[in-house]
Amino acid sequence: MDIILVVLGLLCCILGLFGSFLPALPGPPISWIGLLLLYLTSYVENNYWVLGITLVLTIIISVLDYVIPSKGAQKFGGTKYGVWGTNIGLIIGLFFPPIGFIIGLFVGAFVGELIYNFDDKKGALKAATGAFLGFLVSTFMKFMVCLSFLILFLFVAIKNYF
Repeated sequence: MDIILVVLGLLCCILGLFGSFLPALPGPPISWIGLLLLYLTSYVENNYWVLGITLVLTIIISVLDYVIPSKGAQKFGGTKYGVWGTNIGLIIGLFFPPIGFIIGLFVGAFVGELIYNFDDKKGALKAATGAFLGFLVSTFMKFMVCLSFLILFLFVAIKNYF
């Protein structure tokens, strides 16, 4: 049974790494489940501190994944309309994977800013660019967390099994 949990845990960590790029897959939560599966085996001592800290990190990263693109739009001069457009575009983009997520947030921010001020197309484009840069930052952040979970998984598995 332990070998099944280890293999499933490793698959979850690898899938989570891919999920950090693919918007349809929640990368950090899947990677965390991989860590949890490893710690459920009889060969690895339960370390609730590691599981707790990584869970808190997973929750924070998952929330920031939706907040950072909106803040990016705000940082580049976006208004509340642009932020709302970014959030709505993110949600609508989820239904059109894989590229819909990126296009959704960009178009959402752009349209939101145009609703606020139709004459300022340059400002709307700037806010949409900020939302896109925020998306890139959050994707990089998710990738680094998922990669660190995979490295932690491999370190603990190798230490306890070999």
